[in-house]
Amino acid sequence: MKISKEEVIENLDKLIPNPKCELNYQKDYELLLATILSAQTTDKRVNMVTEELFKYDLKELASLDVKVIEEIIKPIGTYTRKSFYVKEVARRLISDQNGIVPNDRKYLESLPGVGRKVCNVVLSNLFNMPAIAVDTHVLRVSKRLGLAKEEDSVWEVEKRLMKLFPKDKWSRLHHQLVLFGRYTCKSKNPECLSCPFKAKCKSKRI
Repeated sequence: MKISKEEVIENLDKLIPNPKCELNYQKDYELLLATILSAQTTDKRVNMVTEELFKYDLKELASLDVKVIEEIIKPIGTYTRKSFYVKEVARRLISDQNGIVPNDRKYLESLPGVGRKVCNVVLSNLFNMPAIAVDTHVLRVSKRLGLAKEEDSVWEVEKRLMKLFPKDKWSRLHHQLVLFGRYTCKSKNPECLSCPFKAKCKSKRI
């Protein structure tokens, strides 16, 4: 038996009634930069480095020596590339948008380090735009629960989820799937015994 969309919504609402982004930020550009930094690392690690990084405002980040940024974000990995992204995104926002993150997918995706996933996170959280950002957790959970095919790409998973679930549920569902994948349906040692979908999940390990 397949897990229905109604079961997904009902069980995730019970398990994660108040989902939210776990990246720490106070300003719109901080969320953008933190999401860029979150690629291939954990939100916990990102929050550790942004505590120091965000002591600099946007203008300071744009003019900061890239080596200084590298030293700050070194713990998150791929820091050489990401330090360039931080500096360049800060510079572009100031020169193009007066320091404001715009509600503009085309512009955001023109920034270095910003792909569809990062853009979806930013648009959803800053502008309440319906979006499903498919990260490693959403990708894994979607395939394990049979919401997507094993061979589906990130974009194909996003399209399947958007087609399956009501548009007004997208942003909430995104956060719920991320948190479910982070704390229950983990990559290694998933908590299958406490999973509300264990009766129908073909991927369960119990």
